[in-house]
Amino acid sequence: MPEVQFPHSPIPAANVASVPQRSPLRYPGGKTWLVPHIRAWLGGLDPKPKLLIEPFGGGAIVSLTAVMEGLVERCLLAELDPDVAAFWKAALYHGSELCDRVMRFEPTREAVESLARTQPDEALERGFRALVLNRTRRGGILAPGASLGRAGESGKGLASRWYPETIVSRLERIGAHADRIDFRETDGMRLLEEFAGLPRSVVFADPPYSAGGKRAGRRLYTHFDIDHPRLFQLLAGAAPEFMLTYDHAPEIADLVRRHGFHAVQVTMKNTHHDRIGELVIARRPLSLAGDSMRHAPRSRRRALCLIPAP
Repeated sequence: MPEVQFPHSPIPAANVASVPQRSPLRYPGGKTWLVPHIRAWLGGLDPKPKLLIEPFGGGAIVSLTAVMEGLVERCLLAELDPDVAAFWKAALYHGSELCDRVMRFEPTREAVESLARTQPDEALERGFRALVLNRTRRGGILAPGASLGRAGESGKGLASRWYPETIVSRLERIGAHADRIDFRETDGMRLLEEFAGLPRSVVFADPPYSAGGKRAGRRLYTHFDIDHPRLFQLLAGAAPEFMLTYDHAPEIADLVRRHGFHAVQVTMKNTHHDRIGELVIARRPLSLAGDSMRHAPRSRRRALCLIPAP
């Protein structure tokens, strides 16, 4: 069967330098590039959603953007990986102590390797450990076997991605909105089964890319085993609108067609500067214009819509 060709999104992938960097985590597969689509999607919903549900939290750039920019009233964030979950617990519930540890830490190789050998049980200490390893390992990978960075930026080694003032600033911003961010350490599918029926809620899902034989999810994440058909089934049966991102794999294209969803491609650059296509999937054609395009000419508004998949 020939590969399904989806239309391209009229909104390009964002240059990460052009949007606010809200997450302290350098998360592999992060969605900073998707921020313009998130703004247009949520900004175009009427009434404004009360709750954004993000079942595969990771670096949580979508939840943070939605809450901090007032696109939703609250978010419900879930993460199954115990290290990433510990970071979010530390950031949301022990923010000042976490900031203090960040400012006092010197990221020498000896200090980082010593920290990596520890296995703290307490959320603050484990969350700090996860943050340090995320900022000093190659690609921000926390999965077993990940190696520390070597040359780093401008030959600065481990310290090249350790900006304590910047990290603390982001943590403080998260702390200022912590009363609007709910966190659960749980499986994302379970979260969707429990909460996706809430009124005026929307779902953003960015599962590990392991469909169609892809190995990226297996290499980048500790928890990568996702039942992709089950995820599509859950979203098809749930009440909320959703946005779903995926690799353009034949298995996913088939699921899009089977459930009558709509998809567009977004071309972006990965960490190796290769141009790759990702799919942005939704239940129905989505206006990506948002409030700024409500009074634009009809032809322009039509151009900024997700077109049905073939």
